Amino acid sequence: MQTSQSSKRCRLVFLIMPLSALLLLTLFLSSFSIFTKHAPTLSILTKNPTPHLHVHKRLQAQTAVRQCNGAIYHDLCVSTLTRIIPDLASTSLPEIISATVNETISDVRSTDFNVTNIRRKLPHLTLLEIRALEDCHTLFLDTVSELKTVVSDLSTSPAKKYDDLRTMLSAAMTNQETCLDGFEGSKNQVKISRNFRKALKGISRQVSISLALLKKINGTKSDSFSNHVDTSRRFPDWLKKRDRRLLQAPVNQTKYDLVVAKDGSGNFTTIGEALNAAPNASTTRFVIYIKAGAYFEYLEVINKKRNLMFVGDGIGKTWIKGNRNVIDGWTTFRSATVRSNFIAKGITFENYAGTSKHQAVALRSSSDFSVFYQCSFVGYQDTLYVHTLRQFYRECDIYGTVDFVFGNAAVVFQKSNFYARQPESNQKNMFTAQGRDDPNQNTGISILECKIAAGSELIPNQSMFKSYLGRPWKQYSRTVVLRSNIGDLIDPAGWLEWDGDFALSTLYYREYMNRGPGSNTSARVTWPGYKPTMNESEAGQFTVRNFIQGGEWLNGTDVPYYLDLQQN
Repeated sequence: MQTSQSSKRCRLVFLIMPLSALLLLTLFLSSFSIFTKHAPTLSILTKNPTPHLHVHKRLQAQTAVRQCNGAIYHDLCVSTLTRIIPDLASTSLPEIISATVNETISDVRSTDFNVTNIRRKLPHLTLLEIRALEDCHTLFLDTVSELKTVVSDLSTSPAKKYDDLRTMLSAAMTNQETCLDGFEGSKNQVKISRNFRKALKGISRQVSISLALLKKINGTKSDSFSNHVDTSRRFPDWLKKRDRRLLQAPVNQTKYDLVVAKDGSGNFTTIGEALNAAPNASTTRFVIYIKAGAYFEYLEVINKKRNLMFVGDGIGKTWIKGNRNVIDGWTTFRSATVRSNFIAKGITFENYAGTSKHQAVALRSSSDFSVFYQCSFVGYQDTLYVHTLRQFYRECDIYGTVDFVFGNAAVVFQKSNFYARQPESNQKNMFTAQGRDDPNQNTGISILECKIAAGSELIPNQSMFKSYLGRPWKQYSRTVVLRSNIGDLIDPAGWLEWDGDFALSTLYYREYMNRGPGSNTSARVTWPGYKPTMNESEAGQFTVRNFIQGGEWLNGTDVPYYLDLQQN
């Protein structure tokens, strides 16, 4: 009885099993079909990218590599572009640069906030360190302003404004190095700078990337200069017909807005008072006449005091004097007797701190389209700080000892005199110390049709001191001496090292058709970056026309100048 029932149950199980398996298989296939129908892709389950996503990433990387070709920081450039721009292939080059610059602006603001807080974090700072932090804040504000100008110009006509864009980016990069330079000699230099050194280096590299990208807008991959002239602006708005007349007119035939006179015969007895009384953001030239006399003042013409012009009674008659210096706790940046944002004629700017006080600036110029006509600059170490942007000096006298013309502007000296003074017993005279940080910056010192000689105090003791045309302050230092008269005080080697072999391969030093006993190049240095000669085409890159685009803003000013290598 039991065997029979068991046999029946087994037969029933065998009949049910195939039907159950068939049902389960049907349900599984149905569920799988529904899942694959509604799921975006099966690759999600395997975590592999879709073919479309893979193609996009490959195209994104290829575009970034192509755009970053020529950038010093190539890998950083590629990673930055792929990170901040979702679709590189369909983004125009001006838009790409704008995106990188906008990110840089954000980083500058963040770094400025952190640097400002250092005074709270480190309460026992020296006076030099406090001033250096103040310098950084000023420089960051300038950087943001310059980078905003870049973004604005990129949105309008980047090809026409190529030179302006390159100038602003070059200045923005220089500002970061200037901030760090202010802490040299500080007891807490390492402790302070570790809070922001990495950030500043990052900002500089971002600007370097933007400079490299910008060169593609100009259609060139070499370090050449743009020869185009934007005829829509023959000269900038701040150089009106009245300005041209002012620069050439005799003092007694000119009408001034304010007069400064020590004897009380003017509107004010100090220049500072007149400067404070000058309007902010003036749309027309505001001229301050400074009568003969010695004015012991420290002046800073801030950005909002626009369209200013100082006119004096002439070199050696109207003096602006001061003695701030690094030894007494001032940064080089802030040691200047005058920090300019104006045009000047007929004034002597002096820092009389003396040789033992080291860096002591007579004038620092950080304004675009600066013009100094028939002025003199008197000091010892670091006399004239040509800090940033485009500058022109005509018929000026510059006196000093160590690195007495220095900075990272694009500057042309024409028909001017450089006089070496007697330095400390253990010092050498260096006429220039140019500070270009990046090969894509359009900066350098161009000395054209000038005189390089010993000053009256050095002449009797000239054989006791060596003098050189310059030395490389930064990695890509660039200085050229063209068609000038070089005196016998210049050592036959011509140029001096900064520190061992630093920058000797990357600097750019040239001489062209010079004359005088110090112009013989047969015993010059043999550095890879130095060439004793160059052809006319290469020399022509450093003229008023090409180096500072003077055809656009000096043309027709009545300032005696010429655009090319010599007067036509």
